[in-house]
Amino acid sequence: MTGRWVRVLLPVVTTAAVLAAWWFGSLGTESYYFPSLRDIMDRFVEVWLFDRFVTDAVPSLWRLGAGFGIAVVAGVGLGLLLGLSASWRRATEPIVEFLRAIPATALLPFALLVFGIGDLMKVAIIALVCLWPVLLNTIDGVRGLDHTLADTARMYQVSGARRLLSVVLPSAAPQIMAGARTSLSLALILMVTSEMVASTSGIGFFVLDAQRGFRILDMWTGIILLGVLGYLVNLVFTLVERRLLRWHAGARADTASAR
Repeated sequence: MTGRWVRVLLPVVTTAAVLAAWWFGSLGTESYYFPSLRDIMDRFVEVWLFDRFVTDAVPSLWRLGAGFGIAVVAGVGLGLLLGLSASWRRATEPIVEFLRAIPATALLPFALLVFGIGDLMKVAIIALVCLWPVLLNTIDGVRGLDHTLADTARMYQVSGARRLLSVVLPSAAPQIMAGARTSLSLALILMVTSEMVASTSGIGFFVLDAQRGFRILDMWTGIILLGVLGYLVNLVFTLVERRLLRWHAGARADTASAR
């Protein structure tokens, strides 16, 4: 019980200490580029709670969710196909390795030419970049299917869609979720980057526009909002991951206790 409370309270205490140090350490600062945390938070309430949340934060979250969702669905589907078929995997391996090696920012000019400057471009670039971690982790997860489990399924004549849903996907799920977590971090980065290029809305556009207009307080509020949203998105993902992989955590606990 004591250990659980320590795990819960330690991050809270550490975060509170850092924020307190920033708050009191920045009071009375005369730097235009590094305003006090109190001034930033006062402006944060004005901008994001009463003014720009609907016009900038909501579109950003929609683009993030749409691009990430497309990447996960496509990555898992293609990963299952390539993981289960050695011939397809060998045939497409050079293409996959070539495409995933292209830097994300190098694709922005291409996306602008093909999709324009609207939401489609931003969703497409997020989906394209976030596809590869999910795809590669799914392939590895499927290929790493336990031979005993595969033989047992074959013995009981579990095949087709039932084998896919009951054996292959659960076995590969931990690695799929690991790839999705990596893709989520990339999605946040690409969301901001794409909104800084030929955009008229979004948190990334707001931060860049504030910097260009020397509205330093506004710029800092956007940066802090991105950090808060990143933390909350990761927290939601962690909760979903724990719920989906409860059996995996239980199996690891049983193995550890057996040792």
